[in-house]
Amino acid sequence: MIIMEEQMKENETAIREKSRIGAIIVESIPYIICVLCSFSGAGYFLVSKVSLNKGMSRYVLVTYGFAIGTLSTALLAYLFERKNTSKLTIPVLRNVFFLGLLGALGRTMFYVGLEYTSQTFASAVSNIFPVFTFVLAVLFKMEKLEISKNSTRAKIGGSIVSFAGATILTLYKGMKVLSVHNNTQSSHDQSVTSTRLSFEKDHWIKGSIILVASYFSTAAFYLLQAGTVKIYAAPLNLTTLSCLSGTLLSLIMTAILDHKAASWRLSLDITLLAPFYNGIMIFSLGIYLQTIVMRRKGPVFAMAFSPLSSIFAAIMGILILGDILHLGSVIGATLIIIGLYSILWGKKKEEDMMILERTKANELLDLNEIKAESVKNKSDHLIIN
Repeated sequence: MIIMEEQMKENETAIREKSRIGAIIVESIPYIICVLCSFSGAGYFLVSKVSLNKGMSRYVLVTYGFAIGTLSTALLAYLFERKNTSKLTIPVLRNVFFLGLLGALGRTMFYVGLEYTSQTFASAVSNIFPVFTFVLAVLFKMEKLEISKNSTRAKIGGSIVSFAGATILTLYKGMKVLSVHNNTQSSHDQSVTSTRLSFEKDHWIKGSIILVASYFSTAAFYLLQAGTVKIYAAPLNLTTLSCLSGTLLSLIMTAILDHKAASWRLSLDITLLAPFYNGIMIFSLGIYLQTIVMRRKGPVFAMAFSPLSSIFAAIMGILILGDILHLGSVIGATLIIIGLYSILWGKKKEEDMMILERTKANELLDLNEIKAESVKNKSDHLIIN
């Protein structure tokens, strides 16, 4: 008997340990997804810029990206959500149209701004994402703005610090810290030089304004996607429909603004890789995975990781392009991590408060039910007597 009791205790301990590990894994999934999306976003900047420099039409690149995203997501939707019973209502279809419109406009403006500036500068400006997302989320009551709470202050402060860090990482050099290659002038130096020279040109001003507008449009897209998935609980189907809407609208835009048949031809180089990479990794999987995260953690949490793209872009530049690691990159990366931690700390505090309030509400409800049952029993007892 004693041996059996000890075995039962060991089994219970093992079950609790497995349950705890499983809970940790489930809790870490949104963080892993956001980091991977930031990594793919860094590749998005690089691949898009190189393909545009090769002469690929910005409008065709958007259309191909959405079309490939539609096909890849439709396949996943058929495999995993074909039995989903969510209904396509008029409000859902209306939102799908605006998702396609915001997506097509946002991506097109991004490519225009990227042509006028550089992937380095575009990476820096993209870190305004958390700011736009937080402001829009507050305006549409998807996030609470209570300045008196430490969690809100942490989110606001973290967004500002992350944005400042990403800007420093991209635009400030400082002294040389590390050089993987021995080239006299690295591609990063050339990029910084060309960026500084472009400051004197009107195109740089236009490009920066267009980039900011594109990121605002994309932030609005993700918030609308997060709101729509609440009334249409089929994220893969929703991503497919939004990509299809973006394909049709960008196709119309391309037909109006680019009449050259040669623009649609793809060569066996980066111009072939870019549509597939952008379509699958960004328009399809990226949107779907971020929708899943926003559904669980909210849009501010999902967009808080976007400054990591600047760190990944800097690492890619050092390892692949032979860029030099400067002090500005180290300072910027440190500030990004501090800001991200501040935002995540604020979100965790809010979640803990919500769980505590929900627990108290349930306890109060149970207490009221017990009191009501007690009163009922007393009244029944009096009637019997």
